[in-house]
Amino acid sequence: MHVAVVTPYYKESRAWVQRCLDSVRAQTRACEHIVVADGHPQDWIDTAGVRHIRLDRAHGDYGNTPRSIGAQLALSEGYDAVAFLDADNWYEPDHLEACITAAEASGADYVAARRNWVREDGSRMPYESDEDRRGTHVDTNCFFLTFGAFHTLARWLMMPKPMAMLGDRFFLASLREDGLCGAKTSRPTVNYLCTWAHVFREIGEEPPASAKDGLPTAKLRRWVGQLQNEDFRQIKRLAGCDLQALLDMRPSPG
Repeated sequence: MHVAVVTPYYKESRAWVQRCLDSVRAQTRACEHIVVADGHPQDWIDTAGVRHIRLDRAHGDYGNTPRSIGAQLALSEGYDAVAFLDADNWYEPDHLEACITAAEASGADYVAARRNWVREDGSRMPYESDEDRRGTHVDTNCFFLTFGAFHTLARWLMMPKPMAMLGDRFFLASLREDGLCGAKTSRPTVNYLCTWAHVFREIGEEPPASAKDGLPTAKLRRWVGQLQNEDFRQIKRLAGCDLQALLDMRPSPG
């Protein structure tokens, strides 16, 4: 299986981006790494052994535009599967192998991998979100898409920008509304850097100074409150999900 990993990046530190790139290079299955700068390219990546694509401006949508552009490039060039990895996160060495095995065994259109919640020093946190446990949420970094889901790749950039903060939730809803076949991996292979203050508090730790209190979901709901029926129909065409049916979501950050 010919796999492309797509990493959008914005202003992440070189150390974080290097850790991300190293983890893809260390995979037990060969892959192409497509790294897409969202308006703030770092020149050193040109010689880092990856495909480095520079967008001339930032798009303010949590990486959705560069993520989609990289994924659609992979589609155009004949890849069999696309995985995503944000620049602040990293894979375990057998991540792609686990996803490929799950996809080939099931014939699934997409695979939902599992994640470790980790601190900035790389240590694992004794935490798993309720949504992760129930399977009602798949983090962006945990998606592995095969040919049967390739028609959805443009949805990352086609969804209206106010939806981008919960883009992975809306994307998962679109896969399910399409009736696509999903599979799961058996153990965590994605290392997700936790920046959510409430998670640190839940495990009895003081949040680092850089931790965030949550996403501005009130802004999303204000935008939704202004929409008309025709707007919802247009969003369904663009994002592939029924936003009205999802309004009762009470997502937790992360």
